[in-house]
Amino acid sequence: MLRRRIATAFWTLSRWKLDTEPAPGRPSVFIGAPHTSNWDFILMLGIAWKLGLRILWLGKDSLFRGWRGPVMRALGGIPVDRESPGGLVDNLVSRVRSGEVFGLVITPDGTRGPHEYWKSGFYRIARETGLPLTLGYVDRDTMTTGLGPTIPLTGDVGSDMDRIREFYRDKSGFTPEARVEPRLRDENGFR
Repeated sequence: MLRRRIATAFWTLSRWKLDTEPAPGRPSVFIGAPHTSNWDFILMLGIAWKLGLRILWLGKDSLFRGWRGPVMRALGGIPVDRESPGGLVDNLVSRVRSGEVFGLVITPDGTRGPHEYWKSGFYRIARETGLPLTLGYVDRDTMTTGLGPTIPLTGDVGSDMDRIREFYRDKSGFTPEARVEPRLRDENGFR
């Protein structure tokens, strides 16, 4: 209840507008894109708290050091060691299969630094758990953020990515010049 009140105050006072489809009625993998700023985190919390969603999110392990660790975990954070991420996907898949209910927010852009491709973990997790993808967005041009459609994966990676690209085609991110086109390194050879 407190989180929803905080979110309502945030959306009332913010110059950003919440323009969202309804939250999915079942667990989902949420894509957070374009991921171009740390402000995306605040907007993500505002969306989740306003819609009453229980979310977990992946963050680099350095965010969880010292006093920030308990705070980040309380906000749903799961630390990721980028040098040794082994087992992360398997762990998340087993949590979903055990019946734990949550929305998993993943920023497939990964880092906000220069790069050409999205990381494929979001797709692997959704495919291995059978969860649909919910397309979350940030668009500086319209000063809107929210959730887009929730889509099931077809198993045809190229086709699924075409659908994702179409949705994000006109979404600029918080810092438009840092936006990365939604594409995986090898969509045709993805396993």
